[in-house]
Amino acid sequence: MLRRRPFLALLGAALAAPRWAAAKDQPALMLAGVYRPGVRLDAYWVSEKYDGLRGYWDGQRLLTRGGEVVQTPAWFTAGWPAQPMDGELWAGRGRFEQTMSTVRQQTPDDEAWRAIRFMVFDLPAHPGTFSERLQAYRQQVARLGQAWVQAVPQERVGSHAALMARLDRVVRDGGEGLMLHRGDSLYRGVRSDDLLKLKTHEDAEAQVVAHLPGRGKYAGLMGALLVQTPDGRRFRLGSGFSDAQRRHPPAVGAWVTYRFRGLHESGLPRFASFARVREGLDLNAPDGAAAQRP
Repeated sequence: MLRRRPFLALLGAALAAPRWAAAKDQPALMLAGVYRPGVRLDAYWVSEKYDGLRGYWDGQRLLTRGGEVVQTPAWFTAGWPAQPMDGELWAGRGRFEQTMSTVRQQTPDDEAWRAIRFMVFDLPAHPGTFSERLQAYRQQVARLGQAWVQAVPQERVGSHAALMARLDRVVRDGGEGLMLHRGDSLYRGVRSDDLLKLKTHEDAEAQVVAHLPGRGKYAGLMGALLVQTPDGRRFRLGSGFSDAQRRHPPAVGAWVTYRFRGLHESGLPRFASFARVREGLDLNAPDGAAAQRP
């Protein structure tokens, strides 16, 4: 039971060797701001926000956002161009854990990788605007002719109401949200409003500091996680867990994603709930936060 678990065992789990193979260079990726009403929608292309793992093909290797090498079967990247591609490793809606359990293995499971797609949404080295890069990545994917490499569809949306209706449809069908990409923008490896994300909730990352014991029906199990944000704020995360996760909670030292709806005056999240354990995070991101998907 959780109460009897030695602290050193938890510490050991937290300090265990990482599953990722380290790469020399962290890619300079385009990062997203947050959509707000009033944005000129006629300037943007809109696509689904995929609930997977950001993948960057540098022309030779497939990397995570933090620069770790993803070990794939040889066939998965065979014939890929020398031109960099930015995209998402994705197993489908609602299958984030399946994606992570596949891509984090240092010895790739060939059968599991058959379910993974690389959803290409940009060409970082292309000198043109996004509208030009969009046409170029569609052509690049078509030339590859591999079923597991797909070009992310983009469309125009004429109004805020139409955008919200599209968001509702995506979420109702099990999607995570939408991305808006400014058509006249160049690819820049910074966070800006050239790329925007839109979801029905906010999310962020925090590090597990301790397991707090449960009471009542959760006696003997984890009742809540004590977590700490990158800026040092601590709070309890007590909802969103399955019984299995309460029996085997994320290790002390692990990073988790939580969902919330706005902030209290203290700066702590309102209605925070556990979403998932995060893997492959860059804890030295320029903005001081753990690495997130765009």
